[in-house]
Amino acid sequence: MTVRLIATGGTIASLADPETGAVRPAVSAEDLVATVPGLGPVEVEEVAHVNGWNVTPETMLEVARRASGGRVVVTHGTDTIEETAFFCDVTVESDVVFAGAMRNGSEVSADGPRNLLCASQVAEAAPGVGTVLVLNDEIHAARWARKQDSSRVHALQSPGHGPVGIVVPGSVRIDLPPPRRFLVPVPDTLPPVPVVQTYTGIEEHLIETVLDATGAAGLVLEGTGLGNVPGSAERGIRLAVERGLPVVNATRVPSGGVHAVYGGPGGVVTQRELGVIGAGHLSAAKARLLLMLLLASGRVDRLEEAVGTLSGW
Repeated sequence: MTVRLIATGGTIASLADPETGAVRPAVSAEDLVATVPGLGPVEVEEVAHVNGWNVTPETMLEVARRASGGRVVVTHGTDTIEETAFFCDVTVESDVVFAGAMRNGSEVSADGPRNLLCASQVAEAAPGVGTVLVLNDEIHAARWARKQDSSRVHALQSPGHGPVGIVVPGSVRIDLPPPRRFLVPVPDTLPPVPVVQTYTGIEEHLIETVLDATGAAGLVLEGTGLGNVPGSAERGIRLAVERGLPVVNATRVPSGGVHAVYGGPGGVVTQRELGVIGAGHLSAAKARLLLMLLLASGRVDRLEEAVGTLSGW
């Protein structure tokens, strides 16, 4: 059966400039497919041709709109591949398999062609797998996957969980069942939701400034440890809640998640008393996308339910 390839650019579709050495998207989706021996029939759709860090929520919307139904593979830059994959995880009911690369096509042992081949094999041989990412012969659930290294081919990991399966020569092995789903309709547009990364001694007026500058419909905080933030952030949190904005706190720690253990200024227990909702095991980037989708669909009252479902198995 034909695999549909939705291409967005990224290192997997990039080459180094022979004069400057700068790496840029330079390979069309059709040419990329032609570099992969053994790849079956592919129907190509090119949504974007950009570096991963230039993928926007609007691009994610377009990918999600096109990804429903059939066997779908999405090629994507690894800087934000986990975010677009998560976006599809909560908006697309059918399977979506993401592939990227850590080495561009000009490098020795470029990993893009193999990753694309493996992704297409997963799309064909593992129906019901959900939204996953396939790099370095490993299959990772979209909600757990995080880029953990800036350059090596095993950069994509699932801290605290590990891969759900692997691709071995000639076959696909799924070791864990797909996680439970929480689905939200694909909206027409997305509201602004900024992420504020907290830090020691964060200025009291910073959150207010961010809210005013962005016209925020909600707010995500990236805290430390179990999700705690400096007490100097409380003024901004109170202001956001008083404005009727949903506030979510995540942790910068890759595994373990947010838990209400500590009280005192900025502690998660205190945050809960102010009305802040924990992001569970979701990263701040993924919590932001979830909040945007729930706000857009008028389902923000289901935020805690969504976080609980997406943080469990």
